[in-house]
Amino acid sequence: IMGRCRLASEVCNCSAPDTGNMEVLAKFGTEEQKRKWLDPLLAGEIRSCFLMTEPAVASSDARNIQTEIKRVGDTYVVSGRKWWTTGALDPRCKFGLLIGKTDPSKPQHLQQSIIVIPMDAPGVKMVRPLTVFGYDDAPSGHPEVVLDKVTVPATNIVLGEGRGFEIAQARLGPGRVHHCMRALGTAEEAQELMIERALSRVAFGRSLAKQGSIAQHVANNRIIIDQARLLVLHTADMIDRYGCGSRETSNLIAMIKVAVPSVVHNVLDRAIQVFGAAGVSGDFPLAYAYVMCRALRIVDGPDEVHLRTIAREEMRPAVLRQARKHEEKRAARL
Repeated sequence: IMGRCRLASEVCNCSAPDTGNMEVLAKFGTEEQKRKWLDPLLAGEIRSCFLMTEPAVASSDARNIQTEIKRVGDTYVVSGRKWWTTGALDPRCKFGLLIGKTDPSKPQHLQQSIIVIPMDAPGVKMVRPLTVFGYDDAPSGHPEVVLDKVTVPATNIVLGEGRGFEIAQARLGPGRVHHCMRALGTAEEAQELMIERALSRVAFGRSLAKQGSIAQHVANNRIIIDQARLLVLHTADMIDRYGCGSRETSNLIAMIKVAVPSVVHNVLDRAIQVFGAAGVSGDFPLAYAYVMCRALRIVDGPDEVHLRTIAREEMRPAVLRQARKHEEKRAARL
């Protein structure tokens, strides 16, 4: 339902990245962190952001993150550069959850930590707003942010040093489901708009709805929307049963993150085609939805990362069988 209206998520206080930050603080935050940051966020009094992606490295592999979180006495000093920090330009954005490295000498998955950064802290600098295919998404935006020796209390660390990977995975899983749910709402809206347009426009002596190709578009849209919805529902059910970090659910989350944007992209593309020139204008929501849907193939991990996860899990039984056969042959020779 929320995907049908751009304002719905904010009205219901379920906007990204706030929902993910709420979940992190509710699950992993200290009582002080909850009181100071979570309570006003849940009350809708403030907004937040998530500082992860960096312009200098391929941030889809979180091991590449270079932002430094250095312990100095009872404080941490944070230095680095982030971008695509959704929501950071909003005047109501009062804090961000930042992922960075606390100890590069540790094993790769224990180097990262997450820390709360007050957005009014000295050293937090907004460099520039970024645009998505020309859209600036004001007032929240997606700015590039520099953190120049930002000093925060040591109590701002979430769950402890080296727990960043663990927290990020717990945060990103539900977030991907939320994105897919909203995207399917957008697809439903596009389908309805396309049908209304086809019924109201006449070309070559009859309504567009009676043109064979348009009817096929309507039918194909319904098929793929319902296929994607059922996969998302199955994923949500498995999360309720086994949690986000289990093998049973991680593969499904990767599947919907690839499948849903592709489905919604196809639905929007057909709707734009039926609308003709009006479809690419700002008079209707299709053009903006098309852009956001394309960006969704990168947001929270690009398709390629998720496809790698799916393929690895799909091949796992065969790999294990081959390994067993190899061991059996080796044992027979001995």
